[in-house]
Amino acid sequence: MRTVLVTGPGGAGRTTLAATTALAAAAGGRRTLLVSAESIPGFPAGTGPTAVTDRLDHARIDSGTHFRAELTELQERASGVLDLVGAGRLDGEELTELPGSPQLALLHTLHRAAAGDWSTGGYDTLVVDLPPLDQALALLALPEQLRRYLRRLLPAERQAARALRPVLAQLAGVPMPAQWLYEAASRKDEELAAVQALLEDGATTLRLVAEPGPAAEDALRTARTGLALYGLRADLLVASRVLPRHSSDPWFADLAAQQEKCLGHWHEEWAPHVPVHEAPHLGRAPRTADDLAALTVPAPDERGPGRVDDPWWIEEEPGEGGRPSVLAWCLPLPGATKEDLRLVRRGEELLLTVGPFHRIVRVASALRRCTVSGAALTDGVLRVRFTPDPAFWPRTP
Repeated sequence: MRTVLVTGPGGAGRTTLAATTALAAAAGGRRTLLVSAESIPGFPAGTGPTAVTDRLDHARIDSGTHFRAELTELQERASGVLDLVGAGRLDGEELTELPGSPQLALLHTLHRAAAGDWSTGGYDTLVVDLPPLDQALALLALPEQLRRYLRRLLPAERQAARALRPVLAQLAGVPMPAQWLYEAASRKDEELAAVQALLEDGATTLRLVAEPGPAAEDALRTARTGLALYGLRADLLVASRVLPRHSSDPWFADLAAQQEKCLGHWHEEWAPHVPVHEAPHLGRAPRTADDLAALTVPAPDERGPGRVDDPWWIEEEPGEGGRPSVLAWCLPLPGATKEDLRLVRRGEELLLTVGPFHRIVRVASALRRCTVSGAALTDGVLRVRFTPDPAFWPRTP
């Protein structure tokens, strides 16, 4: 299934672009599902897939309902422990949605898509309206981060008191916490793994939308670094609300000139790898599906760009005795600056921070027998230098 994730700076029209993209995919003959947490003019507001056109369905995310259902299910699974300690149960009606639940609801929606829960609809294309750009990048990095936390906090191979659990359970009369806790962690890891696989799939891309201007230019420049760090791919940058370039009104002419200057920068920085599409200003907010179609955003290609190779690569400088003298682990980080870059080597992991973005990556196997001897950011490429440890690199005769 082709998946298109739509985001952009707040107020740029990302929900409008998501709807327009879905309409374009359906008009091209593809069975399409649009998922959004926001209401869309002319679209039904049901939480389940509801028909918009013959080939387009819309499902709205209800984060409050998802939060209550998740917490109620957790209470049921931990009922033995809660009863043991005399804890009172919470009814669904008294539960108040907590901060962060919309993001978890969206991850759950992506898991449903990855698991094929909507397969009965026979969808060819999934279009997802994500939160604003900074929140979206943090959200898309979350599955990998949460899976790492689960592995560190609850390693499956080290379940506490595994041999004693049956005896303790018999004495207490309830399942011991370790058992249901590890089972819950395993289920969550499977769900997160499915979402991570969907995000890393070659048929999944981001579609960015921004209104040309200095603030959007800064936001997109920062986003380019985050996309590269997390290994995400963009297939289109849509410039929204583009004004006519020729106007007799000096005020409008000045705004159009500012937009044109920004668009020139975007064409230089993003194209040809990411095309830039200019969507005209309608003079008002879109009110109907016809207004959305008038934006003429291109439909996503059917297959996507395909799975890309690992963006990291290794450069080698040969030394004496057949051993390399220096190995450089390289990663493109367009838009990054040296002032925003921080690196920490811890065991077999590299903790990498670039501005607001943070990622922990496992060091390539060939580099685990080396020590970090330096790093440099040159021409948008980060090179982490590793020096082989002679104790682990035997000389060749």
